[in-house]
Amino acid sequence: MISEKKQRGLIHIYTGEGKGKTTAAIGLAIRAKSRGLRVLFAQFMKGNKKEGELELLENLSITIKRFDRVVSPHFYPNVDKEKLKSEANKSIRNIKKIMSNNDFDLIALDEFNCLLAEGLLTEDEALDLITNKPEGLELVLTGRGATERLIEAADYVTEMKMVKHPFSKGIRARKGIEY
Repeated sequence: MISEKKQRGLIHIYTGEGKGKTTAAIGLAIRAKSRGLRVLFAQFMKGNKKEGELELLENLSITIKRFDRVVSPHFYPNVDKEKLKSEANKSIRNIKKIMSNNDFDLIALDEFNCLLAEGLLTEDEALDLITNKPEGLELVLTGRGATERLIEAADYVTEMKMVKHPFSKGIRARKGIEY
């Protein structure tokens, strides 16, 4: 039997059209931290707005890394896509360097799957990142648009399915609930 400290780190994917992908990753980050694991929570595609949950994670001594130059073309339609690709590639190089330092037991890459969906990262680049992670590192990837090959490479895959959402009734996003 492998000891807890020597276990192979697994790959988690939270994807789909439904609400809760980031929330699930935050919950896992908190659980890991509560058990003494060293946790990094990195975000892409959120722009420069700081979400409330990040303050909570910081208060729990979870390391936060925001790649706020890697934004969603959906919300920033005038962004230069080539510049965005360059920023995404810089971010991935940064993540690889962080991984190689072995300073963390769990790394959550929030909205990582969106980098593929938006064409900012190729599937091969994403697979290279996850297949070359340190053996003991637990890796969490969130965001819509996880590809079949990414899903196949993962150990855990949860697809959030939207069955019903208050937005369809004209109810706007509420602070503390949806954001």
